[in-house]
Amino acid sequence: ELCDPENDPRFRGYWELYRSLMAREGVTPEVAKATVRRSNTLIASLMLRRGEADALICGLVGRYDAHLDHLRHVIGVKPGVRTMAAMNALMLEQHTLFIADTFVNEEPTAEELADIALMAAAEVRRFGMPPKVAFLSHSIFGSSSRPSAQRMRAAHAMFAAQAPEIECDGEMHGDAALSETVRKGYLPETTLSGSANLLVLPNLDAANILFNVLKMTGGHGVTVGPILLGAAMPAHILTPSATVRRIVNMTAVA
Repeated sequence: ELCDPENDPRFRGYWELYRSLMAREGVTPEVAKATVRRSNTLIASLMLRRGEADALICGLVGRYDAHLDHLRHVIGVKPGVRTMAAMNALMLEQHTLFIADTFVNEEPTAEELADIALMAAAEVRRFGMPPKVAFLSHSIFGSSSRPSAQRMRAAHAMFAAQAPEIECDGEMHGDAALSETVRKGYLPETTLSGSANLLVLPNLDAANILFNVLKMTGGHGVTVGPILLGAAMPAHILTPSATVRRIVNMTAVA
């Protein structure tokens, strides 16, 4: 219990650390005290930063972006990482699918999409599965020259150059990602075999909508995530709709 902002040494350590991190963002000592006192996520982030906790689960109350801002300011990203991202997993009857980026980047660039795919592929490996990556679009193998199609095409090329050992292809339709027959009907030389298990979507809206529709129509509520990718320390932001089962699952992931 942090009751006395002036005399509680633990609380003083929290708000002083937060103020030092935000000193160039207009955060005064009084603002730091008030902000830390009213946010459990901020306190938990500071505990993680100070080594008083090993991992962080938050997000059952409030807006995802508000929690994400605290994590960005206090924890930051891993060295060499350009952006955080979020990935959700779905256990369907015929497929186990990982979908990114479901919560963080509104309209990622081709470079960011390639980075997101690399981080997501590493996480899929943690689940004991070889990642098979599909970059999804309204276009399939050059059928459209619109900017969004070109962006997904470029993201696939960057990813393939950085991770040549991982099966991937794109840009492609959603049905082609899951069906080798459909895919080979468009491009017999496709560099992806079988069914993709990691779907990289062109923007946040597409990824979030796809995940939530599949969750309700085919996932029977069995989901994992959102898994936060790229954070410098183990931290994940759930949503108010998270079930007890999902909280347990995410605690295990963390």
